[in-house]
Amino acid sequence: MPTVSAHVAVTLALHVDHVFGVMGNGNAYFLDALGRQTGARFTAVRHEAGAVVAADTFHRTCGRLAAATTTYGAGFTNTLTALAEAVQAHVPLVLVVGDEPTSGPRPWDVDQIAMASAVGARTYTVGRADAAATTVIAVEQALTYRVPTVLAIPYDVATLDAGPVPETLAPHLPAPLEPRGPFSHGVVREIAAALASAQRPLLLAGRGAWVADAGKVLGALADATGALTTTSALGRGVFPRPEFDLGVAGGFGADGAMALVGEADVAVVLGASLNQFTMRFGRLFAPGTRIFQVDVAPAATHPHVGGYVRGDVAVVAEAVHAELLALGAAPSGWRESVDVATARRHHPGDGTAPDGRLDPRSAAARLAELLPEDRVVVSDGGHFLGWSNMYWPVASPDRMAMVGTAFQAIGLGFPSVVGAALARPEATVVLTTGDGGGLMALSDLESAVRVAGGRGIAVVWNDGAYGAEVHHYGRKGLAREPMLIPDVDFAGLATAMGAEGVAVRAVEDLDALAAWSARPVDERPFLLLDLRISGDVVAPFYEEIASVSS
Repeated sequence: MPTVSAHVAVTLALHVDHVFGVMGNGNAYFLDALGRQTGARFTAVRHEAGAVVAADTFHRTCGRLAAATTTYGAGFTNTLTALAEAVQAHVPLVLVVGDEPTSGPRPWDVDQIAMASAVGARTYTVGRADAAATTVIAVEQALTYRVPTVLAIPYDVATLDAGPVPETLAPHLPAPLEPRGPFSHGVVREIAAALASAQRPLLLAGRGAWVADAGKVLGALADATGALTTTSALGRGVFPRPEFDLGVAGGFGADGAMALVGEADVAVVLGASLNQFTMRFGRLFAPGTRIFQVDVAPAATHPHVGGYVRGDVAVVAEAVHAELLALGAAPSGWRESVDVATARRHHPGDGTAPDGRLDPRSAAARLAELLPEDRVVVSDGGHFLGWSNMYWPVASPDRMAMVGTAFQAIGLGFPSVVGAALARPEATVVLTTGDGGGLMALSDLESAVRVAGGRGIAVVWNDGAYGAEVHHYGRKGLAREPMLIPDVDFAGLATAMGAEGVAVRAVEDLDALAAWSARPVDERPFLLLDLRISGDVVAPFYEEIASVSS
């Protein structure tokens, strides 16, 4: 007897091959149908927020759509922070949830549609006659607008006989956005002319450039103009010539590299939102720099932008490149005249900080040497963000997922490992998290250990505090006690979960990573490095934040 739940499961499995979740009363029949009637893989996590995080990270690291599932009520409300993060980060996924019966709410039901709407997610509720079609609509909404959608199955509808599962049309997805109107084409010509005459041209790309698959044409544009390149944190690795790339723009950037960015006379921003961190709170570019932006947003996203083109980054970059060729422009020669490698070098650290604990800069630099080259880095939110983003290069934007930063959340780190490990089964997944966020997400340490196994590494920056609060509010004289965390033995916790836990108090202790890497993948467990770092060493990006706030 094909039920409504089976219609949802079978139809959804045509568009996703991985589902993450926690079983409960509201989604039990959906999961039963998923397992018995489809080829989609279900992976259990231990907290409902982790289901959404895993589906989110799966998409960020391989580009394919995934789904999450939870029960109604408390199961659904547990997802809200992760759901808000996916909305803010423009990550498509489908969250299948149970919901109140059509006869009305029970004492334990809440208005889930209103709650999802409050964080920016639209809900589609299936019925007996339209479950398959509604499922396709939810998928189409997620992929078209790059947002999470909620697919709700009312409790009294879940087991109703709905007849044979009907064939459904494929989701209708929009074509790449072409620049429209004479004004847009005029700005394309203006960008080309500005780059052709620039003495110090710069290209800045973000994740939008990667989503548009614009890496190759951006490389051609950089070569044609002799431009130096830089990226947002989420665009790292999008340019094909790392020898001319200055690294991350903004607070994660090295001082020498950011000084070169400040020398640019023309800057073209492609698929980057120019948020306050990338822009160094308005100080990234010199006052006289001509700044152009290409994005799919309705208008320019920063007041310093002087010329804007709305369109797909790859399409617009191709048009600019064609205009440059027509102009016969020659490369500026700027990028060959500067020492890029030296400019993007960060402070190596002092090994041991004055308080006797490990200098996080030294640990980050040594980890950059020891971490497997074929890696995907997933990151929780917090002050420690600076160390991985400054010191650990990544090969491309889909090899770095910062889950939590869009919504300024912490505690989403360990379930990120699950999504990335299944999205990239050939790579080692490296989590970077703090002790505060690590404790919030501790239930899904078990999930990470179970799913990633010998392809997983967690780096816990353990400073015994909520570092962001200490460096922001502690220096303002606020009471420090609420900002502190008693020393936690993460290495011991990891060992109890079946992982290999290593307490790292000196740079030499990181040699355990080299020994772990030398073992065959199927003969080693998940590795957790518990870095007992100093809380007195402040990441440069947070110094910027603190100076602006004060």
